[in-house]
Amino acid sequence: MAGAVIGMLALAGSLAACGGDSLEKEKSGSGSSAGDGKKGSLVVGSASFTESKVLAQLYAQVLGDAGYRTSITTVKNRELYEPSLEKGEIDVVPEYAATIAEFLNAKVNGAASVRTDPVASADIEATVTALRRLAEPLGLTVLPAGKAVDQNAFAVSKEFAEKNSLTTLTDLGKSKLKVRIAAGDECEVRPFCAPGLKDTYGIDVTGVEPKGVGTPQSKQAVRDGKVQLVLTTTTDAVLDGLVFLEDDKKLQNADNVLPVLNTKDAGTPEVADALGKITAALTTEDLAELNRKVDAERAKPADVAKEYLELKGLIKK
Repeated sequence: MAGAVIGMLALAGSLAACGGDSLEKEKSGSGSSAGDGKKGSLVVGSASFTESKVLAQLYAQVLGDAGYRTSITTVKNRELYEPSLEKGEIDVVPEYAATIAEFLNAKVNGAASVRTDPVASADIEATVTALRRLAEPLGLTVLPAGKAVDQNAFAVSKEFAEKNSLTTLTDLGKSKLKVRIAAGDECEVRPFCAPGLKDTYGIDVTGVEPKGVGTPQSKQAVRDGKVQLVLTTTTDAVLDGLVFLEDDKKLQNADNVLPVLNTKDAGTPEVADALGKITAALTTEDLAELNRKVDAERAKPADVAKEYLELKGLIKK
């Protein structure tokens, strides 16, 4: 998610025009996530991509089990849902530490600060500390980060990795192989993509094929040998013949999953305890598998979330 920061900042100027857009509300589909409301009602926010919808279901259902009546509000992007979180129209949202930290850095200190004075890094503790300094004056509470991480990741074909003895990005740099990357066209300029691979790892990037981040077309280009490297994410579970190369020098920022709350409406120990159960249990591999079930098997986010929470003993069956 960190690699998307700069592109998202370009949208910030359009917030005023979008402010009148209505939020798309969807009541949670399972009984467990509706809750009995004995402890009140909470609105969980979700962005419009699969993983965010799955995380929102996990949050809504565990809060429902804890005695809250929950609903889910799906909003197109962070530029729209973050102001709603500040206002209390949304009470809880699943976030990514480094990305939301730099988003708030830009909001508070100006867009240029993301480049001149970044607050996020590969150090999750330092990133969360910086995030809290920015979030608390805005009326937001940042709960602890978990093990699950969704950040930029680079993959090659298994054949290419085996032929050239590659397991890390350092290996690829030392190999002196010429590399083309299948990614979004912005990869050419973003510090976490081609420039970072060159500067941090010494990888000889000869160009970028603009086929998108983790798209079927990008992955197929690697399998076909048209490019050598594909940009995807750590929670991509549909690799099919591809393998990740470890980011052993920590080029990518720490985009660990964590809950962000409206302090006034949801900043209670009870909410923190309920969400903490998910944070403690969820791994990157878990999240990748939940995404796979939705994207590859066409399961509903509510159903895969319920199955996972029951399997882990986090909600009652």
